[in-house]
Order: sequence, then C-alpha cells, then structure tokens
Amino acid sequence: MKLNLALAGFGNVARRFVRLLREREAELAALGLEPVIVGIATKRHGALFSSRGIDAVEQAARLERIPSTGSGQASAGVRIEDGVGVPVRDVLALISKTADLWEPAVLVETTVLDITAGEPAITHVRAALTSGLHVVTANKGPAAFAARALQRIAADRGVSFRFEGAVMDGIPVFNLVRETLPAVRVLGFEGVLNTTTNQMLVAIERGENAAAALARMQAEGIAEADPSLDLEGWDAAAKTAALANVLFDTPGPGITPHDVDREGLGANIDARVREAASRGARLKLMARAWIDGGRARAEVKLREVHPSGPFGALDGPANAIRIDTDLAGPIVITQLEGSLTATAYALVSDLVGIARRLQAHG
Repeated sequence: MKLNLALAGFGNVARRFVRLLREREAELAALGLEPVIVGIATKRHGALFSSRGIDAVEQAARLERIPSTGSGQASAGVRIEDGVGVPVRDVLALISKTADLWEPAVLVETTVLDITAGEPAITHVRAALTSGLHVVTANKGPAAFAARALQRIAADRGVSFRFEGAVMDGIPVFNLVRETLPAVRVLGFEGVLNTTTNQMLVAIERGENAAAALARMQAEGIAEADPSLDLEGWDAAAKTAALANVLFDTPGPGITPHDVDREGLGANIDARVREAASRGARLKLMARAWIDGGRARAEVKLREVHPSGPFGALDGPANAIRIDTDLAGPIVITQLEGSLTATAYALVSDLVGIARRLQAHG
C-alpha cells in the first residue's frame, strides 16, 4: 500500500524518521507499506511539494550541510526549495486539494512544542484531519491541549490520529491500552516521564552540582540550550495531560498542562537530593494523574522514592510509568534508554498502524 506523507517540521526527529524509512524499506515492504514523501514544510527553510515524491534523505543532508550562524539560525538565504517562505497551512491546502489524485495521505507533524497553547501543531493537525488526511505526530501539544476534540474530527472524517511518539520516546503506552487492553478502565498512572531531569538528579547524587550537571548535559546535547521546559516541569506536565486525556474515560474536553499542579527542580535542588539520600531515598520528578469525582486530577512533583522500587531504580536516561487498571491491575512499563531513533520509530509504528487499518477496510 502506498502512503503519501507530508512533513510539517523537518528537525532532528523528522530527519531521523526519513532515514529510518530508508533503512527499513525492505521490512516495510514486507508489511505491504510503501511510504512516499510528497511534501516538506519548515518554519525557517521554506517548503517543497511534489506529487512524484521527494528524496527526503537528500533534503535532510542538504540542511545539515548548512553552516550555522552560531545563533541557532541557518545562514541567510538558505532554503530547501524555491518555495521558501510558504506557510505550512498553504502546503496542507495544496495537498488536500490534490489528495484525490494520490490518496491515502498522512501528515507527519513534528514541529516544536509550544507550552502556551499547543500551537501551531494543533492548527496543523486540525487542518489535516478536516481535509481527510491521517495524522501522526511526535508533538505533545495536540494530545496535551486538544486530544479529544481532534479525535472527534478524526472519527467524523474516518481517518486516524496517532501520537505514540509524544510520550516516553515512543514506547507503546497509548497502543498498549488501545490495542491490548479491551474493556479495561484506567484508574490512574504515575511515573518518571522526563529524562533530562532524571539524568540531572542522578548526576547530583553522584557529586555534581545542578549547574555543572546541566552545563555538561547541554555540551553533550542531552539538554536543550533553553532547558526551562524540562527543569520547570512543563514537559512532564504536557505528557501527563496527554496521557490523562487519552487514557481516562472522563467527561468533557480533558485537561491541559496548565491544569497540572506543577513543580520544577527549583534553586535548592542540590540540598533536596542530599537530604533524600541521607534518608536512604532517591528524589525523582514524578508525574501522577488520577480520577477524582469523575474528573481528572494531575500533578508533577518532586518525591522521594525507595531505591529498589520501579522508579527509584531508574538511572540516567531511563523513564517508567505505572498504569493502574481495574481489571488487569497495575502495569509497569520501563524504558532503560530513550533516544532520537526510538521517537522516530514511533512515527513509523503509527504509520504501520494506519496502513493496517486501511488494509483491513479494503
């Protein structure tokens, strides 16, 4: 089955994704899937559309050959194609107008998270679903701010909206519940969902101070140049909201990251880590959500945990979640090492899920 893909965003995740499609071409073909990239739209480098298909691996290599200005911006005048400056919405409009020539089509949305309102990703996803495109995304924004509204649009249009890469680098949390736990109700969950803060806390335990640990992680590319989303708990809050909106059977539009009772590492984190260690405990930034009176409640808080427990045993880039269910009991999923490849693979996995659904419906 041929699946035509339009990429909104072409950063690290999207570039690893297109290379993974190339690397696993034979395996995907064995599954009956032939992905063809027909559109790429970026914020800084313009846009490219071709119904004949684009060599996205070559486009990725071209972007990576662009010399940096040292400010995080590309050199002036560099572009992917002559469509420089074309907004993503225009590329989506073009794709939707010609979709009957080469459907089915999928939007792959990997733009940067906006913690204020989840935009522009929500607009991208909504436009694609409304136009009859399937959507896969690794962006936490759509699920954290508008999962239920977008799922309704997808259902009305008969298309898929998938976002496994939004939480835990694509370890199958949403798919686990959707595909393998029929008739089960999720009562709550808790876990360590942000690997940057977990690595910092472990580094502090081992003798580094917070500032030095962060600087080292930034130099190694582990932490972002602006790590505030991680350190202030916003990344974990977005993941918590996304999980609650999808896993809980509660009424209403769901919650947003701003509804999560949030705590970051704070200025006194070195002392708090040492105090926990003095009591034989480890300090972790824990995300938790539960149902209270028919409504979702959620928090991201620093908590002391036992070193031998499922969360206390997490070192370095590991994360884990415990999902509490009414019929299957508590289920713990642990990821020992997240990676860019794992997140990109989540997009591939979601594509396979869409292809299987389409094949099943003829």
